[in-house]
Amino acid sequence: MKKTLTLLSIITLISFYAKAQDDEPKEYVKSYLALTGGFSNPMGDFANKTYENYKSGFAKRGVVVGFETGIYVYKNLGIGATFSFQDQGEYTIPEVQALANGYNKILKVNSTLVQAVGRYHSLNFLLGPQYSFQYKKFILDLRADGGFIKSTSTPVITIFVSNTNNSSQTITQQNSKSMVFAYGGAAALRWEFAEGWDIGLHFNYVKSDGLKISNTGDISALQGTGRLVTKQPITVLQSTFAIAVHF
Repeated sequence: MKKTLTLLSIITLISFYAKAQDDEPKEYVKSYLALTGGFSNPMGDFANKTYENYKSGFAKRGVVVGFETGIYVYKNLGIGATFSFQDQGEYTIPEVQALANGYNKILKVNSTLVQAVGRYHSLNFLLGPQYSFQYKKFILDLRADGGFIKSTSTPVITIFVSNTNNSSQTITQQNSKSMVFAYGGAAALRWEFAEGWDIGLHFNYVKSDGLKISNTGDISALQGTGRLVTKQPITVLQSTFAIAVHF
């Protein structure tokens, strides 16, 4: 009888403990604000460096700095956002010469000189639904993004065409400060190294159909076949290190 009562007591205690565990509120991922810094790597047409591809941007890997936040509205589901500034470099002398050679070959003129001044600078603002998975001190964030790219500068390219009749024309690809729709996705792996703080690796994929590029000068000098850029597609993969504070 005593053994039976003891066994019943143990089972009852275990049942109460299990129920108490179920009744305890679960710990969910906390909202955060992160400072990010790393590299922005151009892809696709944006990274291409050939005269023949009129969408090629001759962009380089550059620095990206910014802020990222995640605000959770239901358990581990929330809204994430990224605001960043990135530099995608400038044309090199061999690349400018490759453009000049391309124009000269297509146009069949006496000579073609190309000059390029300025860098690719832009601001990104992207946000979207974010879900986070937590395992002990580690957090995995996944997000789908939509937003915009605001160009603050693009290279200014001037083309000087010298014809067989000793006449010359000048065409200038202007600095673009357009703002265009962008979309993509983001992922991050964070480690909570102290109460209310984490560090981690963040990855952002950003794509846009392209910045609007205007051209001035005598475009007819290109004879309808020379390279003329009116839109510059943007595709980048950004990899950054971040430190975040929870709130």
